[in-house]
Amino acid sequence: MYRNILTIRQWVLEESAYCTDSDRHILFDMRGQFLSWLADGPDSEHTQKLLNETRQSLFQRGRVDSWVPGSDGQTGYPFALSCDQPHVNLDEAIARYLGTLPPDRLWGSWDDLTFADAEQPGSLHDALVYVFDTRSEQGRIDLPPAIRHHIAGQILIESGGQARAHSAANARGILQLSPTALSDCQIKPDNYWHRLAQLDCALRLTAQNARNIRPAFDARFGDLPDDKRQRLFNLLLIQAYHGGAARVQALLEDETLSRPAAYFAQHQERFTAGDIAFGMVFHNLGRDRLGLASLYYVADVQLASNALCKTARLSKTDFCEWK
Repeated sequence: MYRNILTIRQWVLEESAYCTDSDRHILFDMRGQFLSWLADGPDSEHTQKLLNETRQSLFQRGRVDSWVPGSDGQTGYPFALSCDQPHVNLDEAIARYLGTLPPDRLWGSWDDLTFADAEQPGSLHDALVYVFDTRSEQGRIDLPPAIRHHIAGQILIESGGQARAHSAANARGILQLSPTALSDCQIKPDNYWHRLAQLDCALRLTAQNARNIRPAFDARFGDLPDDKRQRLFNLLLIQAYHGGAARVQALLEDETLSRPAAYFAQHQERFTAGDIAFGMVFHNLGRDRLGLASLYYVADVQLASNALCKTARLSKTDFCEWK
């Protein structure tokens, strides 16, 4: 399922395959397998009618075991994904992240951090590595180096690397932090957009999420092989950044929500780390405000991270070693 969802999300992000035309929907099944596509109607009502007709047709042809009509208050099945979704231009985002153009480079100070200078400003990538290494050496964060790869992906997906990104929900900056999160990091409003402050805050919040999740995670998945266990933990940290650590904790230990996790832990040899991370959410869709968007976010961050590590600048560096 993990690999299948990555594939269809890649079509959306790259405007490729069945999403070369944005005025389309693609349909997929419980395993994330692509089933069909259709051209959108003149409005949402007509598009929903076309989707339901296609769902029924797929069922009648034996492509799926059941179908559910979709409506404004009902998620239909097979699932549908619009090719026309807000997303970053990955090529432009990667260029900003790597500081390809001078306006995207930065220098300055935040707290006890001092990065680059006016004569030789650095890239967002170099700033992320600097803040991560400094805070790790100071003992202020305890995170595996591989998490840098995911934080970079989050920068690309959250803001496209744009310093002044500002969402309708009032999230701000390169990591789209809310005023509450920025305040928790003791960042004053004048510095909400400060890129070093944003990096520092995001790493601090991720480290806090890791501390909160770790006991329940180890209790549930402590017997997994080391590499799979670490990959799964990192994917759950991405999920926690998107939906909150409390929700991930519930997936690990709540009496009802943890049932998928218990099954995957017992049969882990049959599943990849990605399958487990996605399965824990997928089998709880509709509960605790969990939806397909929760899966899409993790998939998009992974795809952005992978694209970054295909660049000549980073492909052979230790930043991408774990991939």
